[in-house]
Amino acid sequence: MSEELLINISPMESRVAVLDNGILGEIYIERHHKLGLVGNIYLGTVVRVLPGMQAAFVDIGQSRTAFLHVNDMQREPRAVKKATDTAKNQTNGAIESATDDLDVTLPIVNTQSTEVIQASKTLIQHRLHESQRILVQVTKDQLGSKGARLTTNVSLPSRYLVYLPSSEHIGISQRIDGEEERTRLKTELTSLMQTVNLKGGLIARTAAERVSVDKLEEDIYYLLQLWRTICARRQEINHHQSSELIYQELALPLRSIRDLVHADTEKVIIDNEQIYEQVRYFAKEFVPFVYDRIVHYTAEQSLFDVHRVEDDLKDALKRRVDLKSGGYLIIDQTEAMTTIDVNTGSFVGGRSLEDTVYKTNLEATHAIARQLRLRNLGGIIILDFIDMLEQQHKDDVLESLQSQLTQDYAKTKITQVSELGLVEMTRKRTRESLGQQLCEPCSTCQGRGFVKTAETVCFEIFREIMRCARTYNSPKKFTVVAHAAVIDLLLTSESDTVADLEYLLGRVITFDVENLYTQEQYDIVLD
Repeated sequence: MSEELLINISPMESRVAVLDNGILGEIYIERHHKLGLVGNIYLGTVVRVLPGMQAAFVDIGQSRTAFLHVNDMQREPRAVKKATDTAKNQTNGAIESATDDLDVTLPIVNTQSTEVIQASKTLIQHRLHESQRILVQVTKDQLGSKGARLTTNVSLPSRYLVYLPSSEHIGISQRIDGEEERTRLKTELTSLMQTVNLKGGLIARTAAERVSVDKLEEDIYYLLQLWRTICARRQEINHHQSSELIYQELALPLRSIRDLVHADTEKVIIDNEQIYEQVRYFAKEFVPFVYDRIVHYTAEQSLFDVHRVEDDLKDALKRRVDLKSGGYLIIDQTEAMTTIDVNTGSFVGGRSLEDTVYKTNLEATHAIARQLRLRNLGGIIILDFIDMLEQQHKDDVLESLQSQLTQDYAKTKITQVSELGLVEMTRKRTRESLGQQLCEPCSTCQGRGFVKTAETVCFEIFREIMRCARTYNSPKKFTVVAHAAVIDLLLTSESDTVADLEYLLGRVITFDVENLYTQEQYDIVLD
């Protein structure tokens, strides 16, 4: 599989498109006035502790307070529990001594001094209190009305590794399959950590596969220096009263080079000279193998237009996705979950109904996997495949879906095909979906996806006129101000009802068209 990265830069935003064999597979968008928060590290202030939810709201200087759950607070190694208890006894009375079997550690900045202490307690109210300063990292951006999600388990990614300052774990990416390679990486990382006296844990990323020990060592020194810089910055701003940003994640163009480029990446095409130079410098330092593959695009026609990215983006916002066979998907995204319905459409197959359904479902697995990545759909996802009778067909469809999802960078988990042909799955969500990034709820339907019919609005108007007539005795005339389609219906199909209502109430009813109103809007003016 060949892959290309297209980096489009404009004064308003940066966009990175990942093309798989010339087809848009993923899109990343970063608007310059609204940069993503994931990966940023803050010295935040606890605003409110919620014992009933075992969570806290933390001010990190954004429009909404962020959310920290007790499960996202780092655990304390038992070996340092005694030292931690001693440190706790020197703090204010808001932090109680640890008595539970589950030991948890959290960097806390004493509001009375700049001393960093460790607290250990199962319940969040025994570890946090209002106005407390804590070091946190954003794991999920603000989504809709929800604030960002936080953790105290800080992690710092480099090209090949992820450094975990508060952990003692050495892990290997699940995508590195060979047992021999996994053993090699774990052995070399353990040795390197002892050599450089690095405290904490490391995770080898997928890109670390078959990487030399020298490259791994360079990454470790880079991460060590980065963590020292963060610690120094934290000490520097401890005396400030406001929440402060300590470390900001790389901008999208550089982040895409660090995280998305791999051995199969044939080209990185950039349409901005300044960013092109920045990316080349960054690649030379951290990803040298891709340095010669970076190309500056200078043609007049838009880079995304040449590769049909703009057209694919428009299609990715549509509810319906057509399959080559004639079948199609219907994708509906709600706050609770996303549903994907598979339909045969115009595909009639050749041998039997079961064969037609089977082929449509198989084709749908490819489209579903692509749409999940392209639209960045996360959370609970329900796949409604067309009902199949044969168990072998169900197994084949599930196996095909699992195979396609191996290309997905996000963690997924799927269930078996149910008797109704439903597959429940989850996909890790860390940022807004494409639709949430580029769209907003419709001002006419308020996000419902449909509007009341003109007939329904007419009946509402009749009821409102009767309500006004009972409430107010003085009006001699009612004037209905509404959308043209509603007024047209009142003067034609519903004209008899209007006449009956005039007779019943003994009042005149007149009509005015307001072109700025939506079909559901209307006013009753009393004269």
